[in-house]
Amino acid sequence: MVKTLAPDIHLADHHNYVALIEALWQLPHREEKYIAIRLARRFKPFITPASLPLYERLIRDGAWWDFTDEITTHLVGSVLNHHPHQTWPTLDRWLHDPDLWIRRAALLAQNRLKSHTDPRKLFAYCLHLAHEDELFIRKAFGWALREYARTNPDAVRNFLNTHADTLSPLSIREASKHLNI
Repeated sequence: MVKTLAPDIHLADHHNYVALIEALWQLPHREEKYIAIRLARRFKPFITPASLPLYERLIRDGAWWDFTDEITTHLVGSVLNHHPHQTWPTLDRWLHDPDLWIRRAALLAQNRLKSHTDPRKLFAYCLHLAHEDELFIRKAFGWALREYARTNPDAVRNFLNTHADTLSPLSIREASKHLNI
């Protein structure tokens, strides 16, 4: 459906991008929210730091892993990849947010960045949230570490071994699925 719609939609500016995505997001069904996310991904010129407030609103409103992960890995992660210096302050703020989905987004923003991942930030974020009992946070940093392990398994293995007493068994299990630990 998005592939059919997108070519016929011409957005003049960032304001129109935000208005379109928010209008779709406000519709009553989950499927319409998925369409909003997929459509947001199609307009690459507008996936910029200026869109981070929009993505934050969507994450807060969606308040579930499926929306958070899709928005974070495809939209926030793309902004981070292309504009890291402008994006890190937002992610640093998100890391301390009371909303668990915003904290989860801070952890997962690097998931698709492979060699562009900042391991110092990734490991610091994981350690900052290691005390949390929230399942969705523990699984998130296990997933984030597992993704980075595809690029740098030794760094992740070393991190897990060094901090095994700090990390939850769930996080370690998730992170080490493809590592020989």
